[in-house]
Amino acid sequence: MEKNLHWAERLAEEVIKKKTEPYVITGGMTTSGPAHLGTVCEFLFPDMVRRVLEKKGKKVKFYFVADIMDAFDSVPFSLQDKKKMLAPHLGKPLCYVPSPDGKAESYGDYFLEQAVYLMKLFGVNADVVRVNELYEKGAFDRYARMFFEKIELVKKVVEKTSGRQLPKDWSPIMPICEKCGKIATTRVLSYSSANGEYEYSCDKDVEYTKGCGYKGVAKISDHRYKLQWRLHWPSWQDYFKTSIEGGGVDHFTKGGSWDTAKEVHKQIFGNEPPIGYKYGFILFEGKKYSKSKGIGMGMMEIVKLVPPEVIAYTLVKFDLEENIDFVPSKENVLRMIEDYEHASELEKPTEKADVKKKKAYGLVGKRGWEAKFRDVLLYYQIYRDWKKVEKFLGDVEYVKPYIEEWIAKNFVPETYDFAYRPGKAGGKVREFFEGLGEGMKDVEIHNAIYEFARGNNIEPSEFFKQIYLTLIGKERGPKAGRLIEVLGAERVKKDVL
Repeated sequence: MEKNLHWAERLAEEVIKKKTEPYVITGGMTTSGPAHLGTVCEFLFPDMVRRVLEKKGKKVKFYFVADIMDAFDSVPFSLQDKKKMLAPHLGKPLCYVPSPDGKAESYGDYFLEQAVYLMKLFGVNADVVRVNELYEKGAFDRYARMFFEKIELVKKVVEKTSGRQLPKDWSPIMPICEKCGKIATTRVLSYSSANGEYEYSCDKDVEYTKGCGYKGVAKISDHRYKLQWRLHWPSWQDYFKTSIEGGGVDHFTKGGSWDTAKEVHKQIFGNEPPIGYKYGFILFEGKKYSKSKGIGMGMMEIVKLVPPEVIAYTLVKFDLEENIDFVPSKENVLRMIEDYEHASELEKPTEKADVKKKKAYGLVGKRGWEAKFRDVLLYYQIYRDWKKVEKFLGDVEYVKPYIEEWIAKNFVPETYDFAYRPGKAGGKVREFFEGLGEGMKDVEIHNAIYEFARGNNIEPSEFFKQIYLTLIGKERGPKAGRLIEVLGAERVKKDVL
């Protein structure tokens, strides 16, 4: 296997070696709250494998499962103003909870629409499948019956792989209460293999909600149930004939749901499990992103500040299992963009770090803008006129909305948060400006500042401060050489002398 392969290339090679074409990639997530960076990883990482396989000319399909039948267990931080409306629906499947805006089909669909929008933005090519629609058409009925028929073996597998004792009334399915619509508070009392009929009671207390006390009878063929997660996951993999599927570290720890899924495939289904892979946590200032707790900036906000190519590149350039501390601060965002721009210009890198960057850039896709963000921002801060910026830099339509958003949201990095307000120079600063020659380039100007300062026994850092104070009225700013080059030596001399 080639050295320095990107993790997506390594996984694609493993798929080709171990599985048969057409290859099937699956992924999924619960749309229980606003999309964040972790949400993006759920569809971006598998799509990287799809892209590599397709580049190799392989037939591949990517199914993304929207798991919108999970129980609604908390009102997210961002929807506290809707708590009165949403709280009565705690415990119901997300697809049965009303949409916060009253427009989407359900609460689960409301946040799924965000995820689908982001998929398009990131160029992800996936068939999005709503899990409730699979249940409604009976896609999981045969699995439910199989688990009930092999209940003792199923329990043994779950207990052994999870390392925990199951309660006596544990059941492979979670019924949906006919009376209150909750799924979190029900339990199966009995099951008949003759006709797939089960009796259930809605009487559990799950802390955030309580059952209504109703006792009812239903059949598997009524499709008003959901499989327990540790059985649900391998079942959708078997249904789609999955070749490969990944998940977060928490699923792949010892005793995690991946251990159960593998054994369900082997011992219950009698087949080989898909190739599994794990990825690290996405952190915000060292903390795990949380949709419900409001930790970390939401994706709908981030994509207005950072191009999707840059976000994707930043996420996929790391080793897959590495935790990524993604902090979208003013300074970090510009650094991320510049790193991506640097990667786009690498021709034949030899440094290991640059090789990784070029691989990541190649997977994400070509840069959609010519003039660099830093230059566009610098020219706009000087001229405050997009026509003038375009005159100097050419087409900036792609970059323009991001810069405007930075300004509107007070997101401009400190060194670029300035206006050109020249004051009259005196003393040694005046002497330096007098010596500037027209046509000098940024590095030449930068070096000239250093040489002049040292030649006059002035601390260079102090002299830079004096230059900034003269030009923009602040002690710090963009690189002084570049600032003066963009302004033009003659203009500066005219303004400050």
